[in-house]
Amino acid sequence: MPFQIVRNDITKMEVDAIVNAAKPSLLGGGGVDGAIHAAAGPELLEECRALGGCAVGEAKLTRAYRLPCKYVIHTVGPRWKGGLLGEARQLASCYRASLALALERGCESVAFPLISAGAHGYPKERAMKIAVDNIGEFLMEHDMTVYLVVFGQESVAIGHRLFADIEEYIDDHYAEAQPSNRPAARRDDADASVCYSYAPTAPMPEAKRRRGRPAAAASYSPGAVTATESLDERLRRLDESFQQMLLRKIDESGMTDAQCYKKANIDRKLFSKIRNDVHYRPSKTTAVAFAVALELDLPEARELLSKAGFALSNSSKFDVIVRYFIEKRRYNVHEINEVLFYYDQSLLGC
Repeated sequence: MPFQIVRNDITKMEVDAIVNAAKPSLLGGGGVDGAIHAAAGPELLEECRALGGCAVGEAKLTRAYRLPCKYVIHTVGPRWKGGLLGEARQLASCYRASLALALERGCESVAFPLISAGAHGYPKERAMKIAVDNIGEFLMEHDMTVYLVVFGQESVAIGHRLFADIEEYIDDHYAEAQPSNRPAARRDDADASVCYSYAPTAPMPEAKRRRGRPAAAASYSPGAVTATESLDERLRRLDESFQQMLLRKIDESGMTDAQCYKKANIDRKLFSKIRNDVHYRPSKTTAVAFAVALELDLPEARELLSKAGFALSNSSKFDVIVRYFIEKRRYNVHEINEVLFYYDQSLLGC
């Protein structure tokens, strides 16, 4: 996944660069800043002394010394003073400046803490939105793996209204699986490590027919033959593989391939595998991510999932949460994954 939230210690992240939420002096402090200096060793402090400090919203780069990464990018986040003194602009600048430095040094992976959300008092929900928006905007233009490193669910704040609505929906629809003689439901990625991922929404240009693909029909209903669709064509549709239906739906949506897999938070290399293998079998989280990116309604989403051998049921909390968002036509992968993360479920993407 291009953008992930993971539970980890940032000093243990094996990436090209980690970002330090530093003080303006760059000479160490408490929290993440102190932990990074302690893990890197005294050489980091010596190099920082020569940098002459750093202004709020800016970033500077050093070597990483004893840390398991190449670089440390030091950025100074704003203190929360009510939100009327330019804090949001300064915090956004922290992410943009840090990512620009990482790109300049050829980094392929970067790990951020949630800047300013600790001792600086920035409200977590607002800090998360600024992080996701700015990292997401960057990833629409550049290929890089970006991690947001948190310690637990409490670091991700769900809006009170959304939380209440989700709780009510789960209470109404979620049925705990009871022991029975039926085969156990397939739980794809059930033991995967929990991470949060997001792909930004991209503007959709006018549909363009790509070479090597069948022309997209104006509309399709599995239960009826339209005036422009022969019985043979309908039967071929019924026998579509996951890959064939996915590519058809991308064409019908008007998105390019890149816009679709970025919106689904799918890695370009994985999408290339899917595109080149008519029989490719995705994970459930990947299949659902594409259904969300394509903004399919519930019957269409079920159909796409069925092509990969999956279904949505009331015996899986993951499935119920996904159904909630599809039924409400809320197709923001960030929002869905925030809820999935909170409920300790596998997240959308590859």
